[in-house]
Amino acid sequence: MIEVKNIFKSFDGQQVLTDVSTVFEEGKTNLIIGQSGSGKTVLMKCCIGLFNVDEGEVIFDGRCFSELKEKKKKSTRKEMGVLFQGGALFDSYSVEENVMFPLNMFTKMPFEEKQERVNDVLKRVNLINANKKFPAELSGGMTKRVAIARAIAMNPKYLFCDEPNSGLDPKTAELIDELISDLTAEYNMTTVINTHDMNSVLQIGQTIIFVNKGKLWWKGNKKEILETDNPELNEFVFATELTRRIKR
Repeated sequence: MIEVKNIFKSFDGQQVLTDVSTVFEEGKTNLIIGQSGSGKTVLMKCCIGLFNVDEGEVIFDGRCFSELKEKKKKSTRKEMGVLFQGGALFDSYSVEENVMFPLNMFTKMPFEEKQERVNDVLKRVNLINANKKFPAELSGGMTKRVAIARAIAMNPKYLFCDEPNSGLDPKTAELIDELISDLTAEYNMTTVINTHDMNSVLQIGQTIIFVNKGKLWWKGNKKEILETDNPELNEFVFATELTRRIKR
């Protein structure tokens, strides 16, 4: 579980997050939604520790991240898996080398053990025998699955996904959603997903927060989001003809 308490964040005097508090639940897919510029990406980066908060706390299972000593911070970072937008694979590394990267960085496992772990997670994301391929040889969906395999290689307690369906066709996006949801339940991770994809919201949104103008505007689940009378949320959710048809 991750608790966000009264977070404030600004850049060059411009307030981006204002008094945001929420809980991301263990074993669930927790989605952050909002328009571009709403502050949702900044909120995720504050949780990961890429940005230091101006005020407030980010608490991982009772541990206030900002108050931890550097050794404890490093230990907590090892418990995080991150799926970056676009996958962010190393072009000059093979699939195997990409997935093994965090194991090389953060563990002293013998090579044989790392190899076994790589094979296990590649099998879990349905990429058996893809070890020696390079990113240029992968489809968009395969790239995302390799990135997911890398993100879970360290068996994380917390998984952060930044726009996991960006650039994917609807069918592949659905498969990625299902994979992330299945892995969350299987490993009992606290999964936080930053997205604007309403298909993801309606398919895997167990807990959803809507960030608007840097503030927590609404919180609920995928059923409640279709029934809310919050005008700003409705404007976001029913912005397309497809979602308006669902409303009707």
